[in-house]
Amino acid sequence: MIKKTTMLLLAGGFTAVSACKSTKTDTTATTMTDQTTTAAAATPAAVALDYPKTKKSDQTDDYFGTNVADPYRWQETHDEALDAWIAQENQVTQSYFASIPFRDNIKSRLTQIWNYPKYGAPFKEGGKYYFFKNDGLQNQSVLYVQPSLEAEPKVFLDPNKFSNDGTVALSSLEFSKDGKYVAYGTSSGGSDWNTYYVLDATTGKKLADEVEWVKFSGPSWYKDGFFYSRYDAPTEGNKLANKNEYHKVYYHKVGTPQTQDNLVYEDKAHALRNFYGQTTEDERFLVLNVSEGASGANALYYKDLTNSKASIKPIVEDFESEYNVVDNMGDKLLVRTNKNAPRYRLVLIDPKKPQEKNWQVLIPESADVMTGVSLVGGRIIATYMKDASSLVTVFDTKGKQLNKVELPGIGTVGGFSGKKEDQETFFTFTSFTYPPTIYRYDVPKNKVTLFRKSEVDINTDAFETKQVFYTSKDGTKVPMFIVHKKGLVLNGNNPTMLYAYGGFNISMTPSFSVSNMLWLENGGVYALPNLRGGGEYGEEWHKAGVTPNKQNVFDDFIAAAEYLIDQKYTSSEKLAVSGGSNGGLLVGAFMTQRPELAKVALPAVGVMDMLRFHKFTIGWAWVPEYGSSEASEAQFKNLYAFSPLHNIKEGVKYPATLVKTADHDDRVVPAHSFKFISTLQEKGAPGNPYLIRIDVRAGHGAGKPTSLLIQEAADTWAFVYQNMGLNPYENQ
Repeated sequence: MIKKTTMLLLAGGFTAVSACKSTKTDTTATTMTDQTTTAAAATPAAVALDYPKTKKSDQTDDYFGTNVADPYRWQETHDEALDAWIAQENQVTQSYFASIPFRDNIKSRLTQIWNYPKYGAPFKEGGKYYFFKNDGLQNQSVLYVQPSLEAEPKVFLDPNKFSNDGTVALSSLEFSKDGKYVAYGTSSGGSDWNTYYVLDATTGKKLADEVEWVKFSGPSWYKDGFFYSRYDAPTEGNKLANKNEYHKVYYHKVGTPQTQDNLVYEDKAHALRNFYGQTTEDERFLVLNVSEGASGANALYYKDLTNSKASIKPIVEDFESEYNVVDNMGDKLLVRTNKNAPRYRLVLIDPKKPQEKNWQVLIPESADVMTGVSLVGGRIIATYMKDASSLVTVFDTKGKQLNKVELPGIGTVGGFSGKKEDQETFFTFTSFTYPPTIYRYDVPKNKVTLFRKSEVDINTDAFETKQVFYTSKDGTKVPMFIVHKKGLVLNGNNPTMLYAYGGFNISMTPSFSVSNMLWLENGGVYALPNLRGGGEYGEEWHKAGVTPNKQNVFDDFIAAAEYLIDQKYTSSEKLAVSGGSNGGLLVGAFMTQRPELAKVALPAVGVMDMLRFHKFTIGWAWVPEYGSSEASEAQFKNLYAFSPLHNIKEGVKYPATLVKTADHDDRVVPAHSFKFISTLQEKGAPGNPYLIRIDVRAGHGAGKPTSLLIQEAADTWAFVYQNMGLNPYENQ
């Protein structure tokens, strides 16, 4: 099967996500040294929140005749002054946390329930089985190898040895076709910048190869080397904020220095295009996925690697639809696409005759969204999504439906990776109260058996999940999952966490969270609406939430909050709203548009400055989703109307706000959060705390160590409970 990984250049998510098979980088929860400062115990009400006196400038910008002030522009540049300001803000925030009497109880309980073995699904390379495992509280998960499923596993690669504090993480992993070598990437401090290394898979010996300045890529093997994509090394300024331009594809041969790598492809005419190279399982084709933004649409190029004189040629060039190559079938490519099929279909494309009229449709579009395709054991395994939950259907290679894979219930599946000749594959099933559980699937027999189940120190049977459909502002029906203890009384007084994302064609499906289980076991309600802008109902649902329709997303979120209040799940005084990255923008828009509707707001690593986001790192890739303040007056006015930073008003009492970011975030640069909290502390009416929590030596979220995850969750829940006037451990 082709090593297909789709770039996520978006404001959220990780660097890469599998489109047709599970990635081999581990997704289990991982931990960092507890760096929390202590302070004299006191109730937060007694703590005088003396915010830093943040300097301002008279910086203004003219947008089509509208002057817009940007007094905190200086926070976009990382220097000593900014470091000093970060330290001051963190001191205020950590003093506040330290004064919450039950914060340590929360951290202790989180540590207790976090501490269980977490496994990744096995995958087979070179005749051996590999899998990831975290013993419970390890900072990073460890890769193990075993010659058979019954043999004793041995450590193959331990990312915990990459650094002393767990802040260097494994970011990518790919074995050569024969299983002889493995290329792996590391990321330091959560940065999107990667460095690749090579191991001899037989001996486990690390070779001398070192490939730097890789970004938005993955290694894809061909013979005794691999293709990868990189930018030129930064020559000046801040490497964590500089705009990323002129992506290039290279080929690295094992045993040679990077200076000898062969430049395979570049496009000097288009600075803002990204290229992701993949090879088919039989190494016949190199396929280049070409993107101009992060909303999914891409072009597709290819090269026939059996012909040394062949050049890279286009298959599709219009950037109007999404094309994910699963693998090849002989001289044709198997492609999942939403071209004239908003919920996707599977087609065979002859790259020599790529026009749509020549396509062979193997699996037509259905009422459900086709989310992924694998080619394993002579079968096509297609994963679908119906109302944000997974279904799996198996077809033969002619597209004839054979059977459906039996799943444990309503939830989310991932996996089904493997090679064409494999007779078995593995998948993971999870839901809100169902820890990730691994199943083995016998492809010829269509038989599912339990392979490995984790035991968690929580009675998951005590909770229930329901799905409701509520009405948004314009009459659109929006689905929402609601999770709580069985027997919940709808008295309008239950503490409730409303979390969402709403963008970039990303679907929010049921998943297990140890952190959320602490909330649920203490009587909390957790609600997850599937807002427009996501991919839950295909490309039409996505397009309904992008520029110029982005306000639909915020309206959907507001309507979800109103539904929970109207149906007596909670009240405004017991409601918290949360989201990260694009979801941080969501929370920022929510709290500036309807500040009275929630008690607590938790915007994390959010896109808060909608007028300048495109000027940093990969921000330009979000323009198809959001628009650009410089493109037209209409787009400027649209962005200006909901930009969280620019809609904070003088004297308004906003929800108790905890902004979360990290100093090494080079996806959504922390200046977004810095400028937002500085403005909120300046203008917001007193009464609620307006704080920022800034992780040091951390990034956008990928690879964050377990100890840091636990501390962040403890701080967050302590902040929520405190500002709702609740103590979950009052009787202990």
